[in-house]
Amino acid sequence: MLSYLTISNLMHAMDILIIWFLLYKIIQFFEGTRALQILFGVGAIILVKVVSWYLGLTTLSWVMDQLITWAPIALVVVFQQEIRRGLETLCRGLTVRRARIDNAEENQLIKSLDDALQYMSKRRIGALITIQREAQLEEYIKTGIKLDAYITGQLLINTFIPNTPLHDGAVIISKGRIAVAAAYLPLSESVRIPKELGTRHRAAVGISEASDAITVVVSEETGEISITQNGDLLRHMDQESYLNFFKHQFLATDELPLSKKHWWQKKGGTTT
Repeated sequence: MLSYLTISNLMHAMDILIIWFLLYKIIQFFEGTRALQILFGVGAIILVKVVSWYLGLTTLSWVMDQLITWAPIALVVVFQQEIRRGLETLCRGLTVRRARIDNAEENQLIKSLDDALQYMSKRRIGALITIQREAQLEEYIKTGIKLDAYITGQLLINTFIPNTPLHDGAVIISKGRIAVAAAYLPLSESVRIPKELGTRHRAAVGISEASDAITVVVSEETGEISITQNGDLLRHMDQESYLNFFKHQFLATDELPLSKKHWWQKKGGTTT
């Protein structure tokens, strides 16, 4: 037994464990997206290649070789959004966050959001508000109508009043000010998003997949308040829930990201 416990064998075992861990993280990263199906397709091609080589099927093996040769270029094109999101997530994980000393602006932001959300939720006024964090949102800010205005609940409410020029699209808050309104956000293709949710929720999840921004959604049909962050969607947020979330995110030094399992949540914090 002890003869197997050599440095070489331990290194081989560690090598295998690292590979399995990396494969697990890759599958976890793509879980719930169409990209996972493509990854399984790539795995099937590799499997066919191995089988054809073993059985001596020369033509089939050659075809698989060609597919494998060009696959990396195709994968970069197909997975460009996911690759970008992964690199941004890695960079954010390596970044040391600065402690906040003066919370005056953050408190004003929370109060303004609270005033606007309470008003719009009760009246079922649809809204989409994205708050920039560390990652820049310039490419999305350019799609909107510039406001560069002081953040107030009244301005947020007036922006989303139906049948007004700015109500369709997203408000983006950047550097403590309302940068733009009527901005276009990328739509998520995640299959985990419930089918009853519309474009606003897909846009909210989409921008959270592409950046570390926090996005708040008010449903026009139900008045339900939802929050997205890091590709996750937290639904049925009552006033106490979203205020606690905002305080942890904007006032505390350490962030408390949404759990990836909490895609559906009832009032009071119970998951379904």
